[in-house]
Amino acid sequence: MRILLSALLLLLAMALPARARLERQDMAAMITPPLQLGARDPALPIWTLLDGGGAFTGYVFESRDLAPLPGFSGAPINLLIAMDKNGTFLDVRLLEQNEPVFVSGLGPRPLLDFLRQYQGLSLGANIKVGGAHDRDRDTSANTMIDGVSKATASVRIANETILAAALRVARDKLAGIAPKPAGRPKPGGFRPMTWDEMVAAGLIGHLRLSRTEIERAFAGTAFAEDGDGAEVMVDLWFADLGLAVVAGNLATPEMMRRVGRHVEVWEEPLLVLATGPVSITGEGFVRNAVPDRLTLRQGGFPVSLRDADVELELAPGLPAFAEGLVLRVDTRLGFDPSSPWSLGLRVVRRHSYMGSEAAARDFPAEHRPDPDRFERPRIEAPAPPWLSSWTGRAWEIAALLAFLAALTAGLSGRSPLLARPRLLWPARFAALMVTLVFIGWFGQGQLSIVNLTGLIQSGGPSFLLYDPFTVILWLYTLVSLLVWGRGTFCGWLCPFGALQEVVGEVAHVLRVPQWRSPARLGRLKYGVLLAVLLSLAVPGATDRAVEVEPFKTAITLGFQRSWPFVAYAGGLLALGLVTYKGFCRFVCPLGAALAVAGRLRRWDWLARRAECGTPCRLCEVRCRYGAIDRRGRIDYAECFQCLDCVSIHGDARTCVPLVLAARRGLVPRSNG
Repeated sequence: MRILLSALLLLLAMALPARARLERQDMAAMITPPLQLGARDPALPIWTLLDGGGAFTGYVFESRDLAPLPGFSGAPINLLIAMDKNGTFLDVRLLEQNEPVFVSGLGPRPLLDFLRQYQGLSLGANIKVGGAHDRDRDTSANTMIDGVSKATASVRIANETILAAALRVARDKLAGIAPKPAGRPKPGGFRPMTWDEMVAAGLIGHLRLSRTEIERAFAGTAFAEDGDGAEVMVDLWFADLGLAVVAGNLATPEMMRRVGRHVEVWEEPLLVLATGPVSITGEGFVRNAVPDRLTLRQGGFPVSLRDADVELELAPGLPAFAEGLVLRVDTRLGFDPSSPWSLGLRVVRRHSYMGSEAAARDFPAEHRPDPDRFERPRIEAPAPPWLSSWTGRAWEIAALLAFLAALTAGLSGRSPLLARPRLLWPARFAALMVTLVFIGWFGQGQLSIVNLTGLIQSGGPSFLLYDPFTVILWLYTLVSLLVWGRGTFCGWLCPFGALQEVVGEVAHVLRVPQWRSPARLGRLKYGVLLAVLLSLAVPGATDRAVEVEPFKTAITLGFQRSWPFVAYAGGLLALGLVTYKGFCRFVCPLGAALAVAGRLRRWDWLARRAECGTPCRLCEVRCRYGAIDRRGRIDYAECFQCLDCVSIHGDARTCVPLVLAARRGLVPRSNG
């Protein structure tokens, strides 16, 4: 154990060298003729691109130099990005990545296919990672690219890396935009104003489209239609609800209270109202999502917006509107409500007899806010890029926290599960199904030794923040180690452990003969852990060493993997038919690491009696983990907290000391 701890401390102090930056000759070799590499920029770590005649045509750069966002492995995904002087991606190539799902899970090909989608796309488009099933993706105001199943977090990080690095170059080199803090609406400033007065003052923006204007945009296409040219197809109005004079005259106090609950302090709420046959949201619009028909642009760049899911309650006396919604815009991502911006509406036409063919046209409306109504604060740190991973999974996080709260109550000393043994097995089986299905297969919350190796390689836990399930489960596991030991995670929260337990129950029902393994076999997992940690000193070896865990195959990828990995995972599950949870007890490096950390546990909380071990050995015989010795003592490093011994301890019909005491009219003593 001392050797293992020493090796762990040594490896924690190690800093593996990152891949060196490309030298000029290496960079030049990756440029596709007739393009050629130009000079290095004196201010930014970027190079100019020249055409065949030596004229400037764009820039090429490594993403790690400009946006070193940590990937799921802990190390950044490094990409070579080539962009022309108009902000169009010429090429995006993979230089280096250590994402587990793309190293040995799905392999690198899905990531390479994902990156090819950027060629020809404009940085000025709202590039979003979606899927082929997204409704109206062809006519959406957002440019949707296909994600990768089972690798959502990794491709989202890759997309954010590409956009963050490219925007850094574009703002400094292509648009000449100097970074500045976003303006904030000045507090106060309310005075009663009518609708017409607010329009005249420029507080309300307007876009009115007649049939003639729309038909002019579709003229010469198969989507042109006939009709009255004077008919108003959409009458759209918009305003900044962050201004007190706008909020006080357009919305009721109750509506603004709802806005305050749904819009963060760093977001600007925009009110959009419309009438007319043309919808501003589209048929497939989902609340709290990105609208497909509305776009926001500022300084030539798209700005991300999202529905705030606020029920409208307009002030009395306003015109009537058929549609309306409140949009929230993050000011930390470059949007400045005090500077000119434009709101655009995308009009979509479809063939009525085919439906599958569609065309769209964009109609922007400029808005020039009064700078005197805003104040410019000091520069604040931008929003962390992982924040959207949490806000987008709010209900899943709430469900996970509720489950953990129920588990905590169930393991507490006064839990009805401990007082009423007959409730234990049904409750435990239900909890294991939640762990396997919800946490594992659905939530992708399988903790792994990869998390620990990634922590060592990256030097910090920031890469985990893109996966809220992993963060929450690790925090809970670390606290539970100090209270209950490693068994809380290994026995209740490990999806692969839950799958093994299901296999063990199947073996019990089928009466498969069991091999009772010697206790010393449990030491093998510490050697496996040491081997994984030592592999960190050998470049590239860790990715192979962590495959000793079948978690990626069985849980993360749902057995959708090449046959050797599936056969290995299946073999470990088959082992569980003859020896209960064999992988967890003998091989699992994560279980070994938790067992070592569990030595910090402060309490022996599982109840025991003086008679346990001598003369009664019932719990020892019944324990399928071999965690109880001949003296009746529980080895918490091997205990999975199934609570079978606790149910025996409290059952007057099963616990031998209780049965004997009842016959003699005595009350046996317990330390629990």
